[in-house]
Amino acid sequence: MTDPLHVIILAAGQGSRMKSNLPKVLHAVAGKPMLHHVMDTARALGAAGIHGVIGHEAEQVRSATPNQDIQWVLQAEQLGTGHAVEQALPNVPDNARVLVLYGDVPLTRSETLEHLVSFVSEDSLGLLTMTLDDPSGYGRIIRDHDGAVQSIVEQKDAGQAQLAVREVNTGILAVSARHLKDWLPQLSNRNAQGEYYLTDIIAMATDRKVRVEVAQPGNVYEVQGVNNRQQLAELERWFQGQIAERLMAQGATLLDPARVDVRGELVVGQDVIIDVNTIFEGEVHLAEGVSIGSGCVIRNTRIAEGTIIHPHSVLDGADIGPGAEIGPFARLRPGATLAARTKVGNFVEMKKAVIGEGSKVNHLSYIGDAILGRGVNVGAGTITCNYDGVNKFQTVLGDKVFVGSNTSLVAPVTVGELATIGAGSTITRDVTAGELAVARGKQRNVPDWPRPEKKS
Repeated sequence: MTDPLHVIILAAGQGSRMKSNLPKVLHAVAGKPMLHHVMDTARALGAAGIHGVIGHEAEQVRSATPNQDIQWVLQAEQLGTGHAVEQALPNVPDNARVLVLYGDVPLTRSETLEHLVSFVSEDSLGLLTMTLDDPSGYGRIIRDHDGAVQSIVEQKDAGQAQLAVREVNTGILAVSARHLKDWLPQLSNRNAQGEYYLTDIIAMATDRKVRVEVAQPGNVYEVQGVNNRQQLAELERWFQGQIAERLMAQGATLLDPARVDVRGELVVGQDVIIDVNTIFEGEVHLAEGVSIGSGCVIRNTRIAEGTIIHPHSVLDGADIGPGAEIGPFARLRPGATLAARTKVGNFVEMKKAVIGEGSKVNHLSYIGDAILGRGVNVGAGTITCNYDGVNKFQTVLGDKVFVGSNTSLVAPVTVGELATIGAGSTITRDVTAGELAVARGKQRNVPDWPRPEKKS
């Protein structure tokens, strides 16, 4: 039986270079806090335990991460990475394999880490390194003449020959809990930073004949940490580029891959077309042949095959049937459910509205807390008056109802099938099937009306 994997995530730092009241690890990449990316990766690895080491604004970090599977550990004083890992060890069983990750390094692939963890045994540990053209700022990997890793030297403690080394430490390593519990109490803070470096265990390992096996990520962005907003933006753009590549490989056409942002999970069918400056948030499903116009924001929505979303529409929590047409400038709020071949035009807002097959609400209308049957036609400027200041009420329109322009439907109200509502009406009572309802003041024309004039 494989020893259990425990992941320790270091998230105690202040991140002063972010110039923010928000803890650094809660700044988002692709709409999700960096710390949450790391925790999701730990779950993907099948970790038996996830330990979050927090310090600066600890309660804010904890409250923003309400997952029950996280064991929180407070590092009251930030005395270095070795000290931080040591705080979590009492909750880690002796037979565990331990993977150390960082809350501000959000995009390491689980495949990379699985390879690293595979090196852990009583006789070896795994160290993730990277070879850079410019290694400035990183600890250097020092090897012997046979190529075996001997130690890691931080830049501030390195000599000239060591500074020339281009293989650097990412900070990510995997090692047995027994070794950590033996080695960490022996760390010293006699260095330029006055801290207890986790990296010093590499020299301890070689002294005790424990092999240091090295793995490297497929891309430098997998191990890039975030210290300022410029690095955050750089990581965001790279990650969005990776998402765009995946979407195109699945059969979607992105008219400009650099101008599509996915902040959640986007599932696409073949021949989906996505125009520029579109944003997808939460869980979004686009079926085969869906077309998304420019400037749209789509959140937690399912869109069936062949639907067209015209530019600058906002869909949130909607469910759209096949062959529908929406926008431009439409807004669908949570609970909007549209059947096949429906049409919602420009400047229409919907909320908790069920729209039947083939029905149309073409422009300048608000439809809320409503059920529309099949083949309904709603004229411009129509509103469902669903709120009396305290409670919400429902409007029901039967099949093939025609609602004239500039109509107010004062809920609760039901209009039967094939009924017609005259333009400009305020409907306060039910209308039975086939009836014509006209509810407006009688027009009066005054001849020879003296138009008012401005006084000199």
